[in-house]
Amino acid sequence: AALRELRSQYEALAARNLQAAEDWYRARCARLHERAARSQEAVRASRREAGECRRQLQARLVEMESLRGAHQSLERQLQELEERHNAEAAGLQDTIGQLEDDLRNTKNEMARHLREYQDLLNVKMALDIEIAAYRKLLEGEETLFNMGSSGLPSLNSLPSPTYSFQPRSFSSST
Repeated sequence: AALRELRSQYEALAARNLQAAEDWYRARCARLHERAARSQEAVRASRREAGECRRQLQARLVEMESLRGAHQSLERQLQELEERHNAEAAGLQDTIGQLEDDLRNTKNEMARHLREYQDLLNVKMALDIEIAAYRKLLEGEETLFNMGSSGLPSLNSLPSPTYSFQPRSFSSST
């Protein structure tokens, strides 16, 4: 009988322990299921977020490739513009050099013409002085001639020659 009672107590204790273990197991499973559901929801949210990030990444990569192509195109255009500008600048420098040479040559030619003009002006002035001297000589001779020929009335009836010199103005065609 004591054994039976011990057995019944042992079985009751085992049943209570079993019930307690089952309750603990069910509570633990319920919490784990709850956690698993939350974790699955978090995983789904993370997957959705990762998918969205992947789509954004793909969009950014496509945009980046597009911008890279545009950048390369702009770089080529810039290089072409720089080459064209450098060529134009070199052409303009050549033109400036030619114009400076032309200006220098024109200045030298003008200086030469000015020297020639000065020489001609000096010759003209010398000729004017010489003509004035000859005029004085002729007038002096004329007066002597008139005084010496006062006995000849027929010669006095001739008009007395007057010499007038009209200087010509020289103009240069260049």
